Amino acid sequence: MARRKLHHYQFNEGADNVIQAGKPLYSGIKGKWNELYFENSNPIVVELACGKGEYTVGLGKVFSDKNFVGMDIKGDRIARGSALASELNLTNVAFLRGGIQYSHEFFEEKELSEIWLIHPDPQVRDRDENKRLTNPTFLEKYAGFLKTKGIFCLKTDSSFLFEYSLDSLAKCGHFNILEFTDDLYQSQLLDEHFGVKTHYEGIFTSKGHTIKYIKAEVVNMH
Repeated sequence: MARRKLHHYQFNEGADNVIQAGKPLYSGIKGKWNELYFENSNPIVVELACGKGEYTVGLGKVFSDKNFVGMDIKGDRIARGSALASELNLTNVAFLRGGIQYSHEFFEEKELSEIWLIHPDPQVRDRDENKRLTNPTFLEKYAGFLKTKGIFCLKTDSSFLFEYSLDSLAKCGHFNILEFTDDLYQSQLLDEHFGVKTHYEGIFTSKGHTIKYIKAEVVNMH
């Protein structure tokens, strides 16, 4: 395991599309993703807790006119997404290694057009609410990063997280829930996912789990 982690660390060190501690852009990218990394003015879409980057890469393939950043704390996961993006020559895809609780160190207010959360850990225990990525503290952060009318999307197989997130978004005061469904694959909203499915989503659906989806936009920012 240690050898594998070392391999992924070395891979990320040499990967142009990975930003992590020790690299020049790591401490200077905030507010300057368009200028310093993508070198264009296209909208920026961030997938938080991106895992192996399947969604980041999948959407990057579909939307060449948008920039995509996958953020995760696990270097081995990011290495897989980085390798796939490079293999596909996707210059509109980047990966950021960091904890989401520190996301304010990398994204400026109103810098992002969309934020995606794809099957995050639901953290069902009451004592772990502070770790849920749709708790009020995190939603406040996301609303700050997003432009006015910016989009926040959640996909989950967890009924618990789905209901919790609907409630949190409604109470937050910064979001207007545009659409939601508790069975995405039987919904007209499925077209918004462009056939992109993660490995684990395939496992969930094969076991009969329904996929839930919420789409909201930023409103009433102070």
